[in-house]
Amino acid sequence: MSRAIKIWSVPLILLISVGVALSVFLGGSSRSASLELRPGDAELVRRGAEVYAQNCASCHGVDLKGEEDWQSGNADGTLKAPPHDETGHTWHHDDELLFRVTKFGTVKALDLKDFNSNMPAFEGTLTDTDIVAALSWIKAQWPEEIRERHDMMNERKRSNKQ
Repeated sequence: MSRAIKIWSVPLILLISVGVALSVFLGGSSRSASLELRPGDAELVRRGAEVYAQNCASCHGVDLKGEEDWQSGNADGTLKAPPHDETGHTWHHDDELLFRVTKFGTVKALDLKDFNSNMPAFEGTLTDTDIVAALSWIKAQWPEEIRERHDMMNERKRSNKQ
């Protein structure tokens, strides 16, 4: 290998690495930089409010209340959109599962057979950062006690993986 190639290969590899890292961090990739929800990140939560309003509110409600009588099924056998506020079960699921359900849809995320769901998959529609932003906005709306319980559940899950 010539000396010129050796000299330029290190900076080129570094440049490519930085580009990939920035792409993932800024949401330009389908890979997630972090699945941890960040309800305390004001800029991310602001972005999440916009993403939620454009993609989620039509089913789950502007006020996060879900569809009326959400615990009963629809005539076609699908489930109604649940609330994402403290009255629903969203906060009972860890960050990773919430992300997977949003990105891949309920059926694929949970590997369910013979289950009909109206929950669309947002893979290809929203970036991973948009999904984390929307979920972070939802979490930011929960009472502090619910957020703390959700954080503890996530911490237990992370501890069990190690």
